[in-house]
Amino acid sequence: MVTALAQLPADFLSALRSLRAAVGRPELKLQEIPAPARLAPYAVALEAEVLESAGRGRLAGHPAASEPASSELATGRFILLHDPAPPAVWQGTFRIVTYIRARLEPEMAEDSLLGSVAWTWLVEALEKHGADYTAAGGTATRVLSESFGTLAGRRESIDIELRASWTPQSPAVRSHLEAWADMICTFAGLPPLPDGVAPLPRRRN
Repeated sequence: MVTALAQLPADFLSALRSLRAAVGRPELKLQEIPAPARLAPYAVALEAEVLESAGRGRLAGHPAASEPASSELATGRFILLHDPAPPAVWQGTFRIVTYIRARLEPEMAEDSLLGSVAWTWLVEALEKHGADYTAAGGTATRVLSESFGTLAGRRESIDIELRASWTPQSPAVRSHLEAWADMICTFAGLPPLPDGVAPLPRRRN
């Protein structure tokens, strides 16, 4: 986290405290990483992995228990930006930028609804946690990986990627981080899910 706390704007300090209070799931391993320096005057960034088995911990820098992870199901990044004189497109002084990537079964590559389902999970997660926001946008991408030459024996794989951003309505961003944590677990095929939504098939080891 930024060291010179006394020099930070009050709203950004409030947002950092809100992130620290977020509580996550046992499958989620979250740690702080260097924030991008050119997107906004103030920023904090978190990186997440969803693991099949891990001890329960708290989000945003609180270490999880010592149970080892068995395999990675999904990864992601959560970046909170703050600019007291923001770009007009933000429609507010804060902006959340996120990225999620999860491995799927190769047969999912042809599912034309995959992108819209991923976006629906974002919207539903924010609504479920009461995270008020505006100016949301995003891109869902299917990535097919094939190996050749000395790596030709590897199975092809299909990943789903979601890059999204939105503007929280206040520095109280705990609900936004908790919504994002639920969403990345959904990408990994872990319950619980909204009623009527089936998990994506997990990758084969």
